[in-house]
Amino acid sequence: MTRIHHSAICTRDMEGSLRFWRDGLGFVVQMDERFEGDWPALFGAATDHLHSVFLGHPGDLEGGIVELVEFAGMPEGDPGAAAPRPGFFLLSLYADLDATVARLAELGLGGEPRRIEVAGGVQMGVVRDPNGVLVELIDPRARGNLDRMTSAP
Repeated sequence: MTRIHHSAICTRDMEGSLRFWRDGLGFVVQMDERFEGDWPALFGAATDHLHSVFLGHPGDLEGGIVELVEFAGMPEGDPGAAAPRPGFFLLSLYADLDATVARLAELGLGGEPRRIEVAGGVQMGVVRDPNGVLVELIDPRARGNLDRMTSAP
């Protein structure tokens, strides 16, 4: 069975990204390494050096890993693109929305959060990481509904 191991986000500012994902969202650094390889051949990168930081929750292998990847000389992108478009859309997390949004605001991160309430009083919101990645925050109470909808008969 094919399973997702991790999702990777390219960043030009590792420290700024760590402030968002580690300090703001509460992920824990599980690995922080520098690797040399033929990244130009594999990824089309401009360098053979990369800095990789894995973030997740220790002891929760089902929780997923977010990898921050930094290549020297990465070209400028458009981190503020707001509208959905083909390609990567967002990373979705279970989180205490009020506490997480407040922590991000204290750190001056995430931008202006957008929030809604869906059936059953479940709170959802979105913020952006320093690289423009849309991050959806879902009230953990939604987990029961999502488990029910995705479980095999």
